Amino acid sequence: MKRNRRPNRILTLAVMTIFLLSLVGIRQTFAQGTLRGIIRDKVKEKVIEEVQESVDEQSEDEQTEEEQTDEQKSESTDESEQNVQKATPVKQKVEAKSQYDFVAGDKLLFYEDFSQDAVGDFPALWTTTGSGEVKTLNIAPGNWLHLNARDQVYILMKDLNLPENFIFEFDVVAQSNEEDGHCSFYFTLYNSTGDFLDDELFPGNGGVHVTLREGGWDVQGYNGDKMQMLDGTTEMNPVVSDALNHVIVWVQKSRMRIYHKGQKVVDLPTVMYTPTHFNRLRFSLWGNEGNPLISNLRFTTASPDTRSKLLTEGKLISYGIYFDVNSDKIKAESRGAVNDIAKVLNENPQVRIRIDGHTDSDGDNAKNLDLSKRRAASVKNMLVSEFKVAADRIETDGLGETKPIESNTTSEGKARNRRVEFIKL
Repeated sequence: MKRNRRPNRILTLAVMTIFLLSLVGIRQTFAQGTLRGIIRDKVKEKVIEEVQESVDEQSEDEQTEEEQTDEQKSESTDESEQNVQKATPVKQKVEAKSQYDFVAGDKLLFYEDFSQDAVGDFPALWTTTGSGEVKTLNIAPGNWLHLNARDQVYILMKDLNLPENFIFEFDVVAQSNEEDGHCSFYFTLYNSTGDFLDDELFPGNGGVHVTLREGGWDVQGYNGDKMQMLDGTTEMNPVVSDALNHVIVWVQKSRMRIYHKGQKVVDLPTVMYTPTHFNRLRFSLWGNEGNPLISNLRFTTASPDTRSKLLTEGKLISYGIYFDVNSDKIKAESRGAVNDIAKVLNENPQVRIRIDGHTDSDGDNAKNLDLSKRRAASVKNMLVSEFKVAADRIETDGLGETKPIESNTTSEGKARNRRVEFIKL
């Protein structure tokens, strides 16, 4: 930076002026006055000139500094912008949302929880090429069929007569094997008019063969000659070994969707040959895959026309709202069914409803009545808090076991009596 030296020159000039004035005698008044006047005027002009030049020069220096500063700032800003451009951009996490679209049907077609079978026996409605027995578990209530023989099949000895659109659900604890700690097993939905005890890999006249493994899901649709296959596979949210899993399978003609732990894990629109009239169910094990336990098998019709049932008929029975055992806590897989009700209510703000909870006859009457009331209240709370339905449009009641729609003497009858009803007021 250029330094300003003008003030030093002005000081020197002033000192020289004082020295010259001291040389002139006081007695030489005229000469002194003349000389001093001349010197004074000259000094004054010189000082003014020097000061002006000093100010101009300082102004130029300051302007130069400001220009340099602006240039430096500009260069610094440009450099910063270049550095920002050169820096690796922060990647924004991609979030994708999907609708959980499963809604259970309003008609129960078949239910099996092995409650009619003695622990230690093989269940009466099933057959096998190997062995198996009904057991209880420490991590879940009820009876469970243990598929405990390798390279064997387990077949339901009942023709199901399923419609084109239906839903199949079951609970499974997929035990891991001893060698590598992994698990896998299979279920097959198929058509057959022959012997129930069919141990072929792809039984009957056509169907769909599903592999449930710890690493994912494999689906194979096959036709009558069993020479052509329609395949699909995914690794999304597989079954977990040594834990309780709830599997939901939704069949719509050639389309299969599978849901597990609140997520749609399979959606294959053309994985099954049509028409296929599914009427048989089989579980199977091949190789060293571990031995699963199954229970709470349920077939229902596909999702009902909620709008028509509630608005036109004035009543909707739901088997798709699930609770923890002896609890009013709603399970995650119930969200689709409750959301369906909420859509109808939000689109028709003048409609008011009553929610009725019902139980089977197992257990104490008073406890069942209290449980049914609390469950109805839980459904209302979900409609209000999560789906923004006005609370004053919903009443709740619980009737316990007092209003059965079928006998409580069978597993299927009890399953039909465990329900939530929506009544238009």
